Amino acid sequence: MSSLCRISQNLKWQTVLPQISIFIRENSTKPAEKTKFGPLKDEDRIFTNLYGRHDWKLKGAMSRGDWYKTKEILLKGHDWILQEMKDSGLRGRGGAGFPTGMKWGFMNKPSDGRPKYLVVNADEGEPGTCKDREIMKTQAETPHKLVEGCLVAGRSMGAVAAYIYIRGEFYNEASNLQVAIKEAYANGLIGKNACGSGYDFDVFVHRGAGAYICGEETSLIESLEGKAGKTTG
Repeated sequence: MSSLCRISQNLKWQTVLPQISIFIRENSTKPAEKTKFGPLKDEDRIFTNLYGRHDWKLKGAMSRGDWYKTKEILLKGHDWILQEMKDSGLRGRGGAGFPTGMKWGFMNKPSDGRPKYLVVNADEGEPGTCKDREIMKTQAETPHKLVEGCLVAGRSMGAVAAYIYIRGEFYNEASNLQVAIKEAYANGLIGKNACGSGYDFDVFVHRGAGAYICGEETSLIESLEGKAGKTTG
C-alpha cells in the first residue's frame, strides 16, 4: 500500500512541476508592476537620486527638478507658502508628527526689529537614526534639495539666514553640502537678491563636536552660539 502511495505522489509531482516551471517562466518575462501609494504618481517623488547614480551637483540637481521656478514660489509670498504647506499635510519625522505648515507659521509674526534665523537640526545623534545624512551626501541625494528648502522655508518665516547644524562626524556630508552652498551663491540662487526675487537670504554650515545632547534644540542653539551644549528649557 505504501509503495502505491509513493508511486501516486511521484506521478502527481511529475504533472505539477512542469506546470510550475511554465508559470515561473511566463511571469519572469512580465515587467514588474510599480507600487502605488494613494494618489501620488511616479513623477511626484521627492528623492530622485537615492542610489547616487546621477550627478549630485548643481547641473545634475537642476536636471531633476531642483531650483525649478523657485523665484515664482518666493514671489508668491509667505502667506501663500504657509498655506501650501498646511494643505500638503506635511508633518515632521521626529516622532511627534507635528504639522510643518503650523510650525513654520509660528515664526511668521510681525517683526519687532530683531532678525529671524532658520536653524536646521542635522546633528542626527540618536543611535540607529540614518535619514538626514542621506539627504546631504553624494551617495544618496543632492544637497541642493536641502539648500533650496532652506530658502523657501526662510521666505515663509521672514528669516534672513539659515544655519545648518551638522554632526561633526559627518565629514563627507558637510563637505558636499558646503560645495552645494558655494554653487548656489555663485549662481545667484541664495545670498543677496536670491533667485532674482528681491529677497536676501544666506546659508551657513556649522559643524558640531558630536555631543549627543546637541540634538536637543535648546542645547543645539547654545552650541551654535559658541557656548557649552547644555539644555536651557
